[in-house]
Amino acid sequence: MGIPKKILIARTDRLGDVILSTPVIKNLRLYYPKAHIAFICRPYTQEVLIGNPYLDEIIVYDKYGKHKSIWGTIKFAWELKKKKFDLALILHPTNRMHLVSFFAAIPRRIGWAKNMDWSLSERLPHTKQEGQKHELEYTLDILRYLKIPVKDKELFFPVSVEAKKRVDKLLKEADLGVEDEFIVIHPSASCPSKRWPQDYFSEVIKILQDKLKIKVVVITSKKEASFAQKITKQNKVIDFRGRLNISEIGAILQRASLFISNDSGPVHIAASVNTPVISIFGRKDSGLSPKRWKPLGENSTYLHKDSGCSVCFAHNCKEDFICLGKITPQEVVEKSLLILNKT
Repeated sequence: MGIPKKILIARTDRLGDVILSTPVIKNLRLYYPKAHIAFICRPYTQEVLIGNPYLDEIIVYDKYGKHKSIWGTIKFAWELKKKKFDLALILHPTNRMHLVSFFAAIPRRIGWAKNMDWSLSERLPHTKQEGQKHELEYTLDILRYLKIPVKDKELFFPVSVEAKKRVDKLLKEADLGVEDEFIVIHPSASCPSKRWPQDYFSEVIKILQDKLKIKVVVITSKKEASFAQKITKQNKVIDFRGRLNISEIGAILQRASLFISNDSGPVHIAASVNTPVISIFGRKDSGLSPKRWKPLGENSTYLHKDSGCSVCFAHNCKEDFICLGKITPQEVVEKSLLILNKT
């Protein structure tokens, strides 16, 4: 097969996963400067891709909305077929994306040997669950398979002018000037196995405010606002729960002196805008470990402890998430002070 004219990248999982896949776009563009490159994503993750200079097209697949039914997915594949892509890279193995690429009649369909992989034309062994390297490296392995050189591993996150303006306005209203230092706390996450106790976050806030006289901003999505309810009641903080879109989260993190968060998508936003990050990890499972999912970058760090469990059941934990409980507020405070050069 010759040089592809139209390339499709597909990743329909979560926010952080899409951010960690952005180097694929740039390296494809460097190797195929004249190709049309498109990316399939979920509705809420498209903000990660809007404004990416190496991408020509964003295609939204709404697997929980209009494309949820079998008929909706078939129609999506038919519409995709009209675009006549030559090559599809399925970065996250799902039954739906494998079938979509098959029914869209894309000649070359490359992905992982998992979930109806018979519908792919070429397969890489799926070993991600072993967590032997970072998700970024797994993602770039598809390019390596294609003998495409990986020249740049830098993550890309777009922060729009509009997002910066709105965040500046919100911070000004909260009495935070352009030169003022502040810390952003993100106590939410998609599943309980990732959520450090709210009381622990509260203790960290109290100690840092006492030691540094620094202001603290608390952020969550609107859906996960309850995961910070106790924190905002127990502390004097700037409460931005549910008030920021994804680009605005990037804008506020750009201005922050430090970001403290559970293992979640915003951790990778912070890393991509070069903000110091402390990410708190639970779970012993290799495929869910910091080795695979830690924030990248010079200013990024994490805390993770082995609770001694022989088997990790993740969100179905039978031991009340003792791995998270073993990480103490004092340890987070010590790392925070070290990063902020206040020790």
